[in-house]
Amino acid sequence: MSDDSEASADDIAARAGWLYYVGGLRQDQIAQELGISRQRAQRMVARAMAEGLVRVRIDHPIADCLELERALRRQYGLDRVRVAPGIGSGQDAPRAIAPFAAPELERVFRDPEPKLVALGTGRMLRAVIEEMQVLPASHHRVVSLIGNVSPDGSASFYEVIMRIADKTGAPHYPMSVPVMARDAEHFEIYRSLPHVKSSRALGAQADLTIVGIGQMAEDAPLYVDGFITADELHAVQEAGAAGEICGHIFDSNGHYIDHPVNNFMVGSRVPVNDNPVICIAGGPSKIKALRAALKGRLIQGLITDEHTAAALLGS
Repeated sequence: MSDDSEASADDIAARAGWLYYVGGLRQDQIAQELGISRQRAQRMVARAMAEGLVRVRIDHPIADCLELERALRRQYGLDRVRVAPGIGSGQDAPRAIAPFAAPELERVFRDPEPKLVALGTGRMLRAVIEEMQVLPASHHRVVSLIGNVSPDGSASFYEVIMRIADKTGAPHYPMSVPVMARDAEHFEIYRSLPHVKSSRALGAQADLTIVGIGQMAEDAPLYVDGFITADELHAVQEAGAAGEICGHIFDSNGHYIDHPVNNFMVGSRVPVNDNPVICIAGGPSKIKALRAALKGRLIQGLITDEHTAAALLGS
């Protein structure tokens, strides 16, 4: 298919999505408006949502979600909680959480008071930032808490600081080193680099920290993305690994484990100071890690979905 044909299909899908979600038209009305069959109108509406051509946000607070937020605050002593409506069992958690969390980040960057925001990385944060609107926020600054280089020397695919800088115009301070050093000598070299020392010092001054979370099962992002080996994964599992934030691995009590893998992580551990850490995460694979981080008070705020919230409130 040619680029022109693909663009034309995207145009039709975007129009179909607009007419359905904003115009309130039925699919037969959309078909008539666009001069296409009803079956194609249905496909175009589905395509508009699947490819992010149309984004839907809910402004009305849903009572069940509000109750889950209150319960999470009580049970875990959290300062901030937001619970997104679920989108059905078996669905990808970022699909439910990202469009819900994006306005929360937008509010941070719309604050007229300048802030220094420290960021983790990962699939969820990238999905959230993709949902954010472009807004002028050059009075804020953003700094990364974790390296942005993969073991093969390529840029980390889920690094987010450059993308959020694109969306906000905020001055940004990436940590341009590998996520993990392979030995003590390289660790000392990376930590001693002036720009790394500067980024770590900025992170320690953050007004707000926003992170994702990683599980430590066989599908651990640290392993899947090549930052640690299978042997290292199994070693930290035997040491009690329950989850990780910014590459640093903690046990089921939310205590960072004493292990060589942790000792070679170049970036910063959270909490970096007394200011709040907000975690954006959800889905069945994240429950163990989230419960541990909450128990250890590694995070003071949570944005999640209602299925994850209910699981965290269970035994």
